[in-house]
Amino acid sequence: MNTGIVTRWWWIRHAPVINPSGRIYGATDVPADTTDEMSFRVLARLLPQGAQWVTSHLRRAKETAAALRRAGADVPAKPLIDPHLGEQSFGAWHGRTYAEIEREVGIHRFWLAPARHRPPEGESFVDLVERVVPAIERLTAGNRGRDIVCVAHGGTIRAAVGHALLVDPESALRISTANLGLTRLDHIGEGGGPGAWRVAWINQQTK
Repeated sequence: MNTGIVTRWWWIRHAPVINPSGRIYGATDVPADTTDEMSFRVLARLLPQGAQWVTSHLRRAKETAAALRRAGADVPAKPLIDPHLGEQSFGAWHGRTYAEIEREVGIHRFWLAPARHRPPEGESFVDLVERVVPAIERLTAGNRGRDIVCVAHGGTIRAAVGHALLVDPESALRISTANLGLTRLDHIGEGGGPGAWRVAWINQQTK
């Protein structure tokens, strides 16, 4: 039975990106396709009222939040923007094809590269985790007992779920995160200690 203060994170992966050439976009600022109005309406009905809304600094996350607002979600006109929640930077790999990267580093079943592999001029997934987790802890401490709705990215959400489950970064890459998928993680605060995380659900989809 829970007796602590519960802070609920509602993680949403942004809408699909407009990327007709199918190239790696990572931390680049590509737009989102927000034309699937039915999916936005379904997702909007699942979200809480009066929450703290947060997005990454990238356009596709902000456009997804705006589309949810139009669909009836209780989104403030100006959600909090936190660049620490942005997607992994693939550095010199941005704009290249997935096949090119596979030839360079080998095939990874779930991601572009092993968790500790850092692309030239970019971040490894481990680097991403080390950037994202402190932001999660900071926002949790600043919004204790509230709902936090965060529109972010596949890598960001994998990092959050991995942190909640206490799994290593390579294992976290196995977590599926669909576009417009909804993941709920609850932080249970206990006195002055660090508390604990509980996974309510992962990657609930709207269609």
